[in-house]
Amino acid sequence: MEEFEVSEAAKKTKTIYISTIFSIALVLLMLGMLGLILVHAKNLSKYVKENIVLNIIVDEGAKETDILAFQKQLNGNVAVKQTQYVNKEVAQHNLTKDLGEDFVNFLGYNPLLSTIDVYLKADYANNQSIDSLKRSLEKNPMVKEVIYQSSLIDMVNKNISTISLIVLGFAIILLVIAIALINNTIRLAIFSQRFLIKSMQLVGATKNFIRKPFILVAALHGLIASFIAIIILLGILYYAQKEIPEIIILRNYTDFGIVLVAMVAIGIFITAISTLFAVSRYLRLKIYDLYR
Repeated sequence: MEEFEVSEAAKKTKTIYISTIFSIALVLLMLGMLGLILVHAKNLSKYVKENIVLNIIVDEGAKETDILAFQKQLNGNVAVKQTQYVNKEVAQHNLTKDLGEDFVNFLGYNPLLSTIDVYLKADYANNQSIDSLKRSLEKNPMVKEVIYQSSLIDMVNKNISTISLIVLGFAIILLVIAIALINNTIRLAIFSQRFLIKSMQLVGATKNFIRKPFILVAALHGLIASFIAIIILLGILYYAQKEIPEIIILRNYTDFGIVLVAMVAIGIFITAISTLFAVSRYLRLKIYDLYR
């Protein structure tokens, strides 16, 4: 009968530990996903800003050699990431492809002008920098017109700042919730061991001696939970990249490494600290309080 009770208690403890590990893993998974959003927010912002195009319309009488020399000069500008020269023939081909019919046959001539598409560096993708660059470009006799959407740039910069603040606030809230959830899960697991803790104390074991195995086991559970969360997270990212190939722009192994290490550290730290507080609480309780 006694062996049966010990076996049932062992099974119950094992079940509690397994459920604790998976509960912690799910919480760490949420933290990991949000962590990836946070560390890649800057990369995403940079990607969006550096895809804003500044169109330089070249005068029809400009020679192609002069245009190419002008493009080379633009590439040397500190604000410019890259440029793309689109001559009349390429512009005609692109528009014909978009329209689905050859508009030159209808008009009888090609009305399009050659352009140089300028992609700016993220730090210079704001109206103030672009206005300054535009005034400088318009002084060149080859430049007929410089076109860019100022309202779009304002909207992009404003929305990125707003979204960054929202994500940061959400991250702080989620971190607090995650700590609370992990702490409660650990406390429930330790609750089932409260009589064992008190029995060890009654037979003369020191508090540190009692705490140590519980903290080590909790740290191990945190480590296992973090590995489970990492595997699930990598699976989600792999599937997302297959469905949305553009997500490859967010691939940065350094940032991934930081997030994964942070998940492991948070998993071990929170479980160990929560266990320390939970065990210390039951060490302070009187025997009759354990039944309450």
